[in-house]
Amino acid sequence: MATDYDAPRKTDEELAEDSLEELKARRNDSAAATVDVDETELAESLELPGADLSSESLTVRVLPRQEDEFTCAECFLVHHRSQLAKWEDGLPVCSECA
Repeated sequence: MATDYDAPRKTDEELAEDSLEELKARRNDSAAATVDVDETELAESLELPGADLSSESLTVRVLPRQEDEFTCAECFLVHHRSQLAKWEDGLPVCSECA
């Protein structure tokens, strides 16, 4: 709410003199200034977790593993060879899993 700092301020006595009706009227005026939002439009724009997305199609370009990469035997993620920590039973293990 904007405040007019140049407007004269009320004293404590003047504040006590405000009637209950005036205060209710001010509250109703400020409530009437709110923006009405169409709940239907708002609900349609939201995606709920677990929503049926079977009609949606995603396109992802999958690259084959490169010569300088390996697949970790623990987490099965493809890492750069700089992440190789050790070989366990002949299988590579990344530094995160080691």
